[in-house]
Amino acid sequence: MNAVQNPVILEDLERIAAAPLPWDRFAGTTVLVTGANGFLPAYLVETMLHLNDSRRANVRVVGLVRSVKRAADRFAVHAGRTDLTLVEHDASQPYPTAGPVDWIVHAASPATPSSYLADPVGTVAPNVAGTHHLLTLARDKQSAGFLFFSSGEVYGPTPARVPTAESDYGPVDPLDVRSVYAEGKRAGETLCAAFARQYGVRATVVRPFHTFGPGMRLDDGRVFADFVRDICDRRDIVMKSAGLATRAFTYLADATAGFFTVLLKGEPGAAYNVANDGGELSIAGLADLLAATFADRGIAVRRAEPTAAELAVTSKLQRSCPDVSRLRALGWVPETSVADGFVRTVRSCEWRPA
Repeated sequence: MNAVQNPVILEDLERIAAAPLPWDRFAGTTVLVTGANGFLPAYLVETMLHLNDSRRANVRVVGLVRSVKRAADRFAVHAGRTDLTLVEHDASQPYPTAGPVDWIVHAASPATPSSYLADPVGTVAPNVAGTHHLLTLARDKQSAGFLFFSSGEVYGPTPARVPTAESDYGPVDPLDVRSVYAEGKRAGETLCAAFARQYGVRATVVRPFHTFGPGMRLDDGRVFADFVRDICDRRDIVMKSAGLATRAFTYLADATAGFFTVLLKGEPGAAYNVANDGGELSIAGLADLLAATFADRGIAVRRAEPTAAELAVTSKLQRSCPDVSRLRALGWVPETSVADGFVRTVRSCEWRPA
């Protein structure tokens, strides 16, 4: 019996595992995942456990987390498994281990706007110091692959062009405290390129954009998370701006397939945008789409004034839509529409075991 009980997650994992990728490269290996219980990396962990269940892949997953208790709660349906080990560890510090480390996924980093102001040092440290330590580990262990989770924020509030290709950087103000996230990611990417060139480490970089799906926190301050919470609570969607800014919204299962595509097939030292380029909507457009999609709940869209704290972490980026030609060239294609993705997200949030 498959350990994953939420039917939405199980359907997602089956679809991810059906992607035409060389999954057999993971067979009998040890995969180290930092920030393992985070929204994005947790689905990679779930996928590898699913490979063990469905294909007897014999993958051993070691998850580095800030709190074993919280991580155990996230992976509660996997309690007692011997193929998942959770280790409490500060991702900005070296991780000493005598065992094999065949693959490394470095995804540990605060990723919510509220954390940039509350803990700017803790935001930048795992992306810079932590990345250096883990790349050193990958070099010393001769790991088969290293995947660094960067972000579309590296392009800055005014990308050189939109749709934005991987080389279309705009300026980032290094003295704006909100920049600790983008600048930390930029530095981490540079370290990946340096280790790939100097030591031959097979380091690749993914730049996720606005990803949503099962397991997302509904209290992290991002507007689309607020919208999902409003829908689940069966209350009106509250807009706190004119909603003119656009974003490319990507369903988690599609993004996860993209991450594995880069890890298994990407070019060392290269970065790849991961987003549904067909999912670009304005914030107001998303609110209207969700109100229409969940019309049976009687949800309307209304406006309210933002608080000072909300204004302090508001992104200045007006349009965010990536060029994903580089990832598509590896065979990846997003399959889930924005509306269908949010229906699945709400189903997952509201699901309860019988």
